[in-house]
Amino acid sequence: MSFVSVNEPLLNGNEKKYLLECIETGWISSEGPFIKQFESQFAARVERSEGIAVSNGSVALDAAIAALEIGKGDEVILPTFTIISCAAAIVRAGAIPVVVDSDPVTWNMDVSQIEAKITPRTKAIMVVHIYGLPVEIDPVLELADRYGLFVIEDAAEMHGQTYKNRPCGSFGHLSTFSFYPNKHITTGEGGMIVTNDPALADRCRALRNLCFQPQKRFVHEELGWNFRMTNLQAALGVAQLERLDEFVARKRWMGQCYTELLTAVSGLQLPLARTEYADNIYWVYGLVLKEEVPFDAEKMMHLLKQHQIGTRPFFWCLHEQPVFKKMGLFQNESYPVAENLARRGFYIPSGMALTNEQIQQVATAVKEVLL
Repeated sequence: MSFVSVNEPLLNGNEKKYLLECIETGWISSEGPFIKQFESQFAARVERSEGIAVSNGSVALDAAIAALEIGKGDEVILPTFTIISCAAAIVRAGAIPVVVDSDPVTWNMDVSQIEAKITPRTKAIMVVHIYGLPVEIDPVLELADRYGLFVIEDAAEMHGQTYKNRPCGSFGHLSTFSFYPNKHITTGEGGMIVTNDPALADRCRALRNLCFQPQKRFVHEELGWNFRMTNLQAALGVAQLERLDEFVARKRWMGQCYTELLTAVSGLQLPLARTEYADNIYWVYGLVLKEEVPFDAEKMMHLLKQHQIGTRPFFWCLHEQPVFKKMGLFQNESYPVAENLARRGFYIPSGMALTNEQIQQVATAVKEVLL
């Protein structure tokens, strides 16, 4: 019985053809033509006018925070149940992350808790869509409009997803994506910022490119970063984007297969298949152990590894991260739903190249461990 890895991308489209074009033409750096092609095509796909390709999804958040001039003493509200990159971008800018708990069913941020966290120092709300279902974003946009706040939409896991038939990535002042190998679209490493604001787009482009000036390239009025994407990465992105609808359908098929195989297994909370505003795209297929299971996710993952099944833990809560505790953040704060997800949640193999036979093997192993 072979090991089933937690993720394996699917690279059997035009990836090789476009990469070979980069090599044959010599355009392998961030100056190559695939960059603009990927930016424009991806932006159009999410109904945005501007796309700014960057080196990964984490730096997309850094650039977004900087472009919105969020800085020392400003507060940004976001979910505690998310990857550390979201809060790291805020902290690095000198701003303060303010977190809310999760919805126990969708695993997204509980939007009903946001307004109570708004203070005169609040400058933005960072919406982070988690694992396959989007945040219920209408109430967030209403709050942002009422209080004059920026909205940053982290859609890193939402390639091809919609909210009320509008693409994720089309909401807020700036939206960001990741193209890490476990995403629906991968460029190996890579990210994208999208917006409808030309001034914000120009600002992001300057920040990703060391703030070079058009006329005096090596005379700098301010500091930026080298967050550039290479033409090689963008070539992969163009090839992957061509198949996004196919990839979304494939992920939904995987989710349906897992759900059919695992519904009868007691002790498991499965991903919600749909809400009134979206159908799950199953970026990953997550499982949460119910209280009746006498061990946590760490133990469950260990047992599945013995059955040749790869897994990954859920995110660890921001308010429990040691690095932030050392900074004096989140003192005496508790968010029980997110804490439970972090301790009892994990995901099983969900890569784009997963086969039906592997899905069967994974489900059988889960059943053997729990039944």
